[in-house]
Amino acid sequence: MGLFDKVFKSERDIAKKEIEEVPWHALTESKQLDEIEKESEKQPVVIFKHSTSCGISRMVLKNFERGYDLPKDKEVKLYFLDLLANRNISNEVANRFGVRHESPQMIILKDRKVVHHASHHSIELESVKEHI
Repeated sequence: MGLFDKVFKSERDIAKKEIEEVPWHALTESKQLDEIEKESEKQPVVIFKHSTSCGISRMVLKNFERGYDLPKDKEVKLYFLDLLANRNISNEVANRFGVRHESPQMIILKDRKVVHHASHHSIELESVKEHI
């Protein structure tokens, strides 16, 4: 890595070749929750609630993405929910799935039911691996 890279590129840009990109799907509409429930009948579904203004949330997301190494042959669908832009959807997720809102938060669904949820520093990729 040269000086140019250190000055003009972020750590993420530099490490991109080494990081498996996380295949996020944006959760931006309430009607997607019906689709998510249906998808969870065929494969595990993860909802990751992220606050773009929170340093802890940013750090947890960065750690999750940095460690992301799920095999491509394992079926899991990952949804990313920007809390500041979609607070109403976050509230609906909490009500529909019976999980009190926290930020950051990860909820894993299988067969329309919550099989795992975690918040803050308890969010780990290993939890996803256990449910796929």
